Amino acid sequence: MKVLLLGATGLLGHNVLRRLAAEGHSTTAIVRRREGLRTLPDATSVVVGNPLDHSVLCSAAAGCEAIVNCAGATDMSMLHRSDYDPANRNLCRAVVEVMEQQGIKRLVHTSTANTIGYGSATEPADEEAPMEPPFTASLYATSKRAGEEVAIEAARRHPDWHVVVLNPGFMLGAWDVKPSSGRMLLAAYRRRLMAAPPGGKAFVAVDDVAAAAVNALTKGRSGERYIVACHNLTVKALYELQAATMGYRQRVLTLPAWLVAAAGALGSVARSLGIRTELSLNNTRQLCVKEYYDGSRAERELDIRYTPIEQPIKEFHQWREQQKR
Repeated sequence: MKVLLLGATGLLGHNVLRRLAAEGHSTTAIVRRREGLRTLPDATSVVVGNPLDHSVLCSAAAGCEAIVNCAGATDMSMLHRSDYDPANRNLCRAVVEVMEQQGIKRLVHTSTANTIGYGSATEPADEEAPMEPPFTASLYATSKRAGEEVAIEAARRHPDWHVVVLNPGFMLGAWDVKPSSGRMLLAAYRRRLMAAPPGGKAFVAVDDVAAAAVNALTKGRSGERYIVACHNLTVKALYELQAATMGYRQRVLTLPAWLVAAAGALGSVARSLGIRTELSLNNTRQLCVKEYYDGSRAERELDIRYTPIEQPIKEFHQWREQQKR
């Protein structure tokens, strides 16, 4: 299958690109800068340009049978919803328009698990759980939810299309170029003493999400969302697991929620003055929530098998070491 891939330079995009090639698909990737690609498998062509430019998107999509959208704005320091909408909502609209114009009928759109209400350790949330605070006030999460709605509405309008929305948890693994989610691992790596917020996340190997994205080209139900995550851990537990996996000793202390919130309040004051920072009251509230999800629907319907989380932790650090050589 000939596939157009958006967001190829990100953590998930790099892994999807490699998996598409491994499974025999030919891929066209739109990138803003060619040097942003750290891997270029055979049967991959590269278009340099802005995917929000209609002419660039149309040209790159010509002859493609499917589109995988891994693009997104994730920088939590941005100050306004309008900073997130172009990549997280408007691009999906543009993709749907191009599909309608060119007769493309397959779309895999990547969102986030935070558009779904979180559960608990004993009752993790499934895809039917409505979005909950503090994520209903998140500029990032609400913009991603708006993108999902565009994709799902397109599936309703076009019953002959195959449209699948993926809602990954917190992804870890190799090819984290920036790094993005790997910053959480680096923050605690080989420190003798580490402080962690009281919340938790649903972690997942990025390669498992890449497998779900490629499988979703032909599997799953059109118009449905699929949580892709399975390892529900506190941040403290993740740090302890990283230390055990990488062979060092570490003591991890859990910060009280009020102290984390106080730091966020200071950040919110700075943001109100136009200073970009990831610290905000809402962002720190998210760090105090245990975001636990049930990813079994993706396992059943997208035919994936979840990897023990120790493996992507190890792969992340091994890949980082290789990049230094």
